[in-house]
Amino acid sequence: MDVYSTLTRSKENFVTINKNRVNLFVCGPTVYDDAHIGHGRTYISFDTIKRYLEYRGYAVFYIQNITDIDDKIINRSKESGIPADQLARKYEKRYIEDMNKLNVNNVNLFARATDHVDEILDQIQRLIDKGFAYETEDGVYFEIDKFPEFGKLSNRNVEELESHRDIAESAKKNPQDFALWKKRSGVDEPTWQSPWGDGRPGWHIEDTAITEYYFGPQYDAHGGGLDLIFPHHEAEITQMEAVSGKAPMVQFWLHTGFLNVNGEKMSKSLNNFITIRELLKDYEPDTFRFFVLSTHYRSPIDFSKDSLHQSERSLERIRKYYELLDVEADGNDYECDVLTSHKDEFFNSMDDDFNTPKAIAAIFGLINDTKNQLSALSDEDKIAIKTFLDDAAHIFGVSFEAEEVNAGSDDLLKLITDVRSELRANKQYELSDKIRDDLIALNYEIED
Repeated sequence: MDVYSTLTRSKENFVTINKNRVNLFVCGPTVYDDAHIGHGRTYISFDTIKRYLEYRGYAVFYIQNITDIDDKIINRSKESGIPADQLARKYEKRYIEDMNKLNVNNVNLFARATDHVDEILDQIQRLIDKGFAYETEDGVYFEIDKFPEFGKLSNRNVEELESHRDIAESAKKNPQDFALWKKRSGVDEPTWQSPWGDGRPGWHIEDTAITEYYFGPQYDAHGGGLDLIFPHHEAEITQMEAVSGKAPMVQFWLHTGFLNVNGEKMSKSLNNFITIRELLKDYEPDTFRFFVLSTHYRSPIDFSKDSLHQSERSLERIRKYYELLDVEADGNDYECDVLTSHKDEFFNSMDDDFNTPKAIAAIFGLINDTKNQLSALSDEDKIAIKTFLDDAAHIFGVSFEAEEVNAGSDDLLKLITDVRSELRANKQYELSDKIRDDLIALNYEIED
């Protein structure tokens, strides 16, 4: 299996540090607002990658961090009057609900930044002790001039570094040095005690503290959106390799391409900002997953109603074909000559840097070659085809089975919500919350 790494800008044979084991870390959300479809694109891609690695026999430990302390959270807290920790928990919960609706459920551990402050403090202290970091009147900073390889992931010079999320202060040795610890600057800000004064972690340090704690200084794969390469992932490499003295920090850097809306960058100012919750009011989760997987994860993707409808039609075509395979898989591995080349094309495509569009094309190649001769195929042939499609559906995280419509479902839902309302009226909140959470897991929107 070949995987493209941003660090080497080439496809390489996927060799892991420990045989048949993969440690995977993906940058998670900053929880101050609802997740949007750009998040959905990234996390569907890595969910599918994990599914395929496990299908190929790897044991995958997948961690996603939750940035639950950040300038954006503090600013939103001040605007809304909701304490920062409560705001972060609210949107963390909503994020996980949104991911579950999209069948993005393969993260093994959500690691909050605030649960790892001790590890963050320890890593900062070691960077200071080794001469890579220094304290100023407003924080602790990494001295990028001490790390000559800074810029190797993004292929940029130090001079090009943006002061991302940090204000350039004269107290810094270099205006581009980035914050490891920010000293308290306001009475309403969440703070933690540290040897350098009360304050909070910088953005970059949380990820390396988390990954070092769970994976050690080196691990297999790190993922995230293309926009995080510089300076965030660059800073991660700098911190971790400086403090450990070991390189590379990560064997494979995987980045998803940008998602645009109707050819434009998604932005609230352009009125084209779409949350996952808004999307799922009109579209089936599988439709969006299929839309995402119809483009290679590294390529840019353009979201539009037309493209979603095309994905809807494509998925429906597979489902109609699947329904015509009027057999039940029996667990046997039957040979099917008409399937072999298409099955090989599917898995060769997935082995080629998780090329889902080519893998989908292999499925349609199978449909085109067999749809007019299904009646002539033996049951064993049909079972072989159905088993393959079941495997493909599992890897993609979608269902190829046509959804059944239950005429009584609306009445049943009304009955359940009425019962829940009575429970709330009687202050039986624990049971009413369980009903709400179970309904959300079944893709029903319940808001109080």
